[in-house]
Amino acid sequence: MSEFSIATQLVHAGERRVAPLGVPAATPIYATSTFVYERMEDVDRVVEGEREGFVYSRYGNPTVAALEAALAEIENGKFAFCFGSGMAALHAALLACELSNGSVVLASQDLYGASLELLQTIFGAFGVRTVTADFSDLEALRSKTQELKPRVLIGETISNPLLKVLDVETVALIAHEAGAKLIVDNTFATPFLCQPINFGADFVVHSATKFLGGHADATGGVVIAREDFDRPALMGALTLAGGVLSAWEAHSILRGLKTLGLRLEKQCRNAERLAEFFLDCEQVEKVIYPSLAGERQTEIANRILRKNYCGAVLGVRLKTDSRAAVYEFMNALRLCTRAASVGDIFTGVVHPATATHREMSAAKRGRLGITEGLLRISAGIEEVEDIIADLEQAFEKVDFSELPIASASGYVEFEVSGLSRI
Repeated sequence: MSEFSIATQLVHAGERRVAPLGVPAATPIYATSTFVYERMEDVDRVVEGEREGFVYSRYGNPTVAALEAALAEIENGKFAFCFGSGMAALHAALLACELSNGSVVLASQDLYGASLELLQTIFGAFGVRTVTADFSDLEALRSKTQELKPRVLIGETISNPLLKVLDVETVALIAHEAGAKLIVDNTFATPFLCQPINFGADFVVHSATKFLGGHADATGGVVIAREDFDRPALMGALTLAGGVLSAWEAHSILRGLKTLGLRLEKQCRNAERLAEFFLDCEQVEKVIYPSLAGERQTEIANRILRKNYCGAVLGVRLKTDSRAAVYEFMNALRLCTRAASVGDIFTGVVHPATATHREMSAAKRGRLGITEGLLRISAGIEEVEDIIADLEQAFEKVDFSELPIASASGYVEFEVSGLSRI
């Protein structure tokens, strides 16, 4: 490079060095948008898919590809594509199902609020009809599926925020009998607790922001497919819409993935202990957790989820079923966070009526059981006795007798699209 001017040397010095011998023990961060080749013939072969390689990071990046390979393997799928968020991943999975004007999507009534809004506002604008159903009533679901002939069924392994475990095996059969595909959002269960493809799901979606990353420092999503013939459609949704995952985020999620089993074991045990604690709290009307949901749900959980695990999230409905009571209690917490997410290493508390299902009317929320006094708690990896001590001191600080019982008393209900719901 010495034959060039200093200005030119500053641009090129040290770049594009030949890779040394030895394979990195951890996947490096390939912080590059483009890749350089010695010969254009090689570029052409890579673009055509005749040779493995990378040309432009919207089409593929080595760090992201490493995460995709890992997720495809642990979810037992043929391939995976990563996206900039869980919502982008779900959007891509729906696009890959070739929805068009007049298509019907049959969605679980317990689906995450933003997922329903995506279907109703974005896909609805293009003539796609979304119908909700109770996916726990399998006979009614089969009847409705045969009647509507939907293109897609979509549900969650463990629903957000009511924590119903989906009978993925039976729902997949119902979908396939009608010629439909099944999309399963596996965010709450993770592949450590369930691999929906093993039960017949066509696409598995994750918000990798949650348990997969697990440290509140990366945002991402992933779609894993059961069959290789869905690759072109998903690749098109990724590259043309452009919602790609950055190498930096991929590195963080890949690093988090390595401790998923260790973290989730601790988080699930903490959640079980917290459920026991809340059952004995006089201020609590109901504890929502799969192992407490009755014989039918217990049977499904034992068959679909890892044996003796019911997830790291639980729901709690206060006896003083009001937003004021929830806010007072949440404000009194000192250790547990009020962060709007789930699946992180620290214990987090969320108010679903103003977070996950904010866009839904109060009447509909009430019919589903998402009342103003409902809390969603994501157990972290802290010492469980410290978590319980924080909950106890918060209960002691709040005089519930002085708070209104009527739901959302004195609060304005916001029916606004486009808000962030986690």
